[in-house]
Amino acid sequence: MDEFAIIRRFFTPENKGDSVIVGVGDDGAVLRPSPGRDLVSVVDTLVSGVHYPPHMLPGDVGFRAVAVNASDIAAMGARPRWMTLAVTMDAAYQGWVEDFAGGIAHAASTFNIELVGGDLTRGGENVVSVQITGDVEPGTAITRSGAKPGDSIYVSGTPGDAALGLSLMQSGGDLDPRLDYLIRRFTQPTARVELGQAIGPHASAAIDVSDGLYTDLEKLLAASQVAGCIELNDVPLSQELRETVAFDDALRFALGGGDDYELCFTVPAELFGGSAEIAGVKVTRIGYVNEGEGLTCTMDGQLHEYRDAGYRHFQ
Repeated sequence: MDEFAIIRRFFTPENKGDSVIVGVGDDGAVLRPSPGRDLVSVVDTLVSGVHYPPHMLPGDVGFRAVAVNASDIAAMGARPRWMTLAVTMDAAYQGWVEDFAGGIAHAASTFNIELVGGDLTRGGENVVSVQITGDVEPGTAITRSGAKPGDSIYVSGTPGDAALGLSLMQSGGDLDPRLDYLIRRFTQPTARVELGQAIGPHASAAIDVSDGLYTDLEKLLAASQVAGCIELNDVPLSQELRETVAFDDALRFALGGGDDYELCFTVPAELFGGSAEIAGVKVTRIGYVNEGEGLTCTMDGQLHEYRDAGYRHFQ
């Protein structure tokens, strides 16, 4: 099959919503935004061997490519609406393409997003780029730059699971089926779309945890021109993480691992107490914002030296 046949067979939705006037198959998509809404646009690229192991299942590659972008939309308190997809493949193996397209469709259904266009090319390696446009009530988008001294710092879910899951995938050999949860946290991350919209009226700043909790929180604090402190004993760790590795390693995965796509956000004072469940997701207070610059850590209230640059390209 050539690229046009592949697009027609695997990437052309059978139905389109009322907001899609022209979708896949033309030179461009024609979309009708809801009246009185601001648009939010994000894009991310996944490269085989860089962002995911080359042996990862194609359905998981497709799902993950959509989820990591939906997570950016979630961090801004918006709802995802439409996406375009650009794929470069080294070869068009029908089974791979079919499963990959199934992962894209599964994610689109999960996060209520419509595929409206894209591009398909042949190249030396597999590269997937997804661009998502979402919308939000005017003037209510959450940014990284609104944190204030006195705000509390919260994180959703249990960071560190995905990083350990990736480590397990890369270790080779047979794995205990009980570790499947950790692997799925990497292969099929859950974008916290509903949570992002729920905290929108309360959050002063937010960021999704893609490069590591510590370094992503540093980015938020720098954008807000404030400092912060987190208590390491308050960082929520899953039972699966704690049972698989020692506490120090679990903390290292949680702070520096990345790939969780949880939300880290700030709100005035202790709005949700030590922890709360919002939109079906547990959020945990892990620290506070103060005057100055930089991020410090404490352990049992005592200063604890920690430094992690997180994941960075070209370094």
